[in-house]
Amino acid sequence: MTTMLYLLTLVLPLATILIVFAMRYFAAVQQARARLANDDAYRQLAQSASAAQSQIATSLAAMEASLSDVRTHLAAVETILKAVE
Repeated sequence: MTTMLYLLTLVLPLATILIVFAMRYFAAVQQARARLANDDAYRQLAQSASAAQSQIATSLAAMEASLSDVRTHLAAVETILKAVE
């Protein structure tokens, strides 16, 4: 029984140390995976924001062109109204 007790006193602390290091390694791997997923999510968000910004810029340019057309028509109507008075 003393040999068994001796082996247990050697094996259990070593096994504990190995388990602790394995858990730390597993935690580091999980953190790296979570960080990678988070980076991918931010990258996708930035891409969608960039696409939305370009779409808004295109829409704004179309609105400015339309507003310019309305201003020219308004100026023509004002000149006609001044001519009628």
